[in-house]
Amino acid sequence: MIKKYKNKINSTLYRFTRLIKIIKFPQSQHAEALKKFRNKHLNKRCFIIGNGPSLKAEDLDKMNNEITFAFNRIYYIFDQTNWRPTYYCSEDEKTIFPSKEEINNLKIENKFFPVNFPWDFKIHFNNAKYYIFKFGDPSVEPKFSEDIVKGIYWGNTVAYTAIQLAVYMGIREIYLLGVDHNFSKTINDKGEIVIDENAKDYFTEKYNSDKENLYIPNTEISTRAFIAAKKYADKHKIKIYNATRGGKLEVFERVDFDKIIF
Repeated sequence: MIKKYKNKINSTLYRFTRLIKIIKFPQSQHAEALKKFRNKHLNKRCFIIGNGPSLKAEDLDKMNNEITFAFNRIYYIFDQTNWRPTYYCSEDEKTIFPSKEEINNLKIENKFFPVNFPWDFKIHFNNAKYYIFKFGDPSVEPKFSEDIVKGIYWGNTVAYTAIQLAVYMGIREIYLLGVDHNFSKTINDKGEIVIDENAKDYFTEKYNSDKENLYIPNTEISTRAFIAAKKYADKHKIKIYNATRGGKLEVFERVDFDKIIF
């Protein structure tokens, strides 16, 4: 009985503390630093680069003059291309912790970390970095943030975070590349593990050599996030296309990457 009440008290304190953080974050130095990105790329286009097995270095070579977002362990492909992303983003502490040294060494001007608050996980990086308050809401349909200064919504895929960032920056045309939306091991909404022995996870096997320590992807949640992104985009006259070579993401209109890149 005592344990039950302690758990209830701890839960109440956690919710109260988080509410205070939500209220205070827009007035914090972290939020203030984000304001310079509003409409920075007004009416431009961008590419959101996933780390799926379809990603090819030769495609990245063609995007040196494009606005690009890339994530997590994208640096494993850097030895094959001179391309570097305009923006880097990582929000999964199980990926961030073991990769901290590599992330610190990335020669990328702007790095975004939607990790609630950096002090929650004791994550601190060198160089230009921006922390965003992340709402971890695994609801039936994730919400879409119109103002990253107030926070950003979790969608079980960092690509969803990048879409919200791009919209805040005023971008009106978004292309996904390398977002295969398919993994060898996933977990569904019922908590069941689903194995696909024919699927490859990433563009290189060493990307998740520590996969036993990482989160198992739930593509059902991320599909709902992409649907939420499409609904928002359609309502606000923003175009989102899927330029991935293959894969299983069918939420957005498919386009041929070779026909849109110059």
